[in-house]
Amino acid sequence: MWSNFFVQQEEDGRMGVAGAGQAGGLAGMKGFRGQRRTNKMSDSQEGKIKLAFFVAIVGVTLTVLGMGTEFWVELAQPKHFSGNQTCQMAHYGLWKGCVRTLWVADIDPERMSCGPAELPGESNCTYFKFFTSGENAVIFKKTTNRNLNLAAAVLALLSLTMMVMGSICIAMSLSKGVVFFLKPASFCFILSGVLVLLSVLIFHQSVLALLSSDHSIPLHHELSWSVACVGSAGAILIFGGFLFIILALPFSPWQKCLPHKNNTT
Repeated sequence: MWSNFFVQQEEDGRMGVAGAGQAGGLAGMKGFRGQRRTNKMSDSQEGKIKLAFFVAIVGVTLTVLGMGTEFWVELAQPKHFSGNQTCQMAHYGLWKGCVRTLWVADIDPERMSCGPAELPGESNCTYFKFFTSGENAVIFKKTTNRNLNLAAAVLALLSLTMMVMGSICIAMSLSKGVVFFLKPASFCFILSGVLVLLSVLIFHQSVLALLSSDHSIPLHHELSWSVACVGSAGAILIFGGFLFIILALPFSPWQKCLPHKNNTT
């Protein structure tokens, strides 16, 4: 009887120790989870992320503004080429082209070519058929290169897609309070900026191919303000992407200026 009593006490003691150990383990796990949940970005870091995101949004806005307009390049005939009181010029972008008829009297006397496009006159605009029937456009007896124009437009659309993905990553980073999403966001914005610059370069090659297709009508060409917007947007997007890379580093450069607390035991 006494042996059974001691055995029962020993088993109860072991169960008590095991229960205490499990309770302590659960408490430790909960404490660790709570510590992980509270390990979020500071208000200062969140402000820096918002500032970098504002820089990226400026690049996105300039890209959309430049891509939606038809002032990428201006092609101008000599202002006295027709021998009358009017002259013709053309300007186009990724999606649409316009041919304008201007009055020679409105043009600067020192300017030899027709233009600029901001002068009042008649305008005839048409959308390119690269994306529908695949036909090339003819401007002043010169034929466009469909492949180059398509490549420039596709790269521009891909850059917009990467901008949207980068913006989603930044929104998730700010809502969750973690810096993990800054790395994919930086990749998206840098890649979008590179794609924008490649689109501008390929578009310029398409303009040169257009000019070399026929030499019966002399034309003066110059890249217009839309290209300046898109080129600036590409540089801003790349700069914003590198800002997100710096913000995602475990030891960022600005942390050296912050005071550190020495924990003494």
